Amino acid sequence: MDPLHNAMSCCLYPQERLREESILPFSAFLTDNFGRRHSYLRMSLTEKCNLRCQYCMPEDGVKLTPRSQLLSTSEVLTLARLFVQEGVEKIRLTGGEPLIRPDVLDIIAELRKLEGLKTIAVTTNGMNLARLLPKLKDAGLNLINISLDSLVPAKFEFIVRRKGFHKVIEGIDKAIEMGYNPVKVNCVVMRGLNEDELLDFVALTEKKPLEVRFIEYMPFDGNKWNFKKMVSYQEMLDHIRQQWPNLEKLQTGQTETAKTFKVPGFKGQVGFITSMSDHFCGSCNRLRITADGNLKVCLFGNSEVSLRDVLRSGASNEELLQIIGAAVGRKKKQHAGMFSISQMKNRPMILIGG
Repeated sequence: MDPLHNAMSCCLYPQERLREESILPFSAFLTDNFGRRHSYLRMSLTEKCNLRCQYCMPEDGVKLTPRSQLLSTSEVLTLARLFVQEGVEKIRLTGGEPLIRPDVLDIIAELRKLEGLKTIAVTTNGMNLARLLPKLKDAGLNLINISLDSLVPAKFEFIVRRKGFHKVIEGIDKAIEMGYNPVKVNCVVMRGLNEDELLDFVALTEKKPLEVRFIEYMPFDGNKWNFKKMVSYQEMLDHIRQQWPNLEKLQTGQTETAKTFKVPGFKGQVGFITSMSDHFCGSCNRLRITADGNLKVCLFGNSEVSLRDVLRSGASNEELLQIIGAAVGRKKKQHAGMFSISQMKNRPMILIGG
């Protein structure tokens, strides 16, 4: 190696040197003790939301973190950059409601510049989507998940404790019109509330390129989780098969959370997120950063480590990576199971970011 090249290689940024020396083909810092490679990062942009969904937020609301303790735009981007350098290929922006963060377009535009980042996704309640979507698409948004738990306006208002059903429908139609395919629609199924609408949701996929995803009701602080309210994947599937016996299962990627099915001839498809009855911990490739900068290696785990505090202490990227790697290394083989989870202390969903 010539002396100039030798000198240059010594001056590589620490994370580049680390990558060059020891962590190809995938970052050791993002690989846990069970060989799971974490290439998908979910970043919460805000704890605030313009809805008050029953399964997400306690009825009396939540105590919001002071703004100064939330990640700033530059801190969000610093962490995103670091994770992408280590092999993250997909970042999903969540909340609260991410589209109420004033700088969401700037964040997406900056993420778009990161080499190696293939997918930028957003999970939204759809209230502001129709208005913002052209700008979101221009900024570089690839994927959209929209939450919708009822197709009956009055029931929708009861579940989310706010008006706005028609805005959400408008947002879904706008996403289809702008070429997003599939547009994912997330529906949390709760017994006695909306399980009678399963067939109506499946019927939506006949003419529209939607993927309706039925999510098993999950326990979080303040949402009054009750095993009797949970409708299992198998029960939902059996009910749908009575109407469409030829429902076919589709092949999915190893790290996909949804079990997906299609009614032959329908434009869209349906999926099931079976976190409670049939966990998919063995193929989990997700990490989460909360709006206040805590890294959660499992949605249902209550252990967190503050990356914000490390960042603000002036730590180097190398020091940050050691802390991230240690947290990932502590990730358990699987979550505790639905009965144990319902007894555990964890944040309300609104403060985790989904």
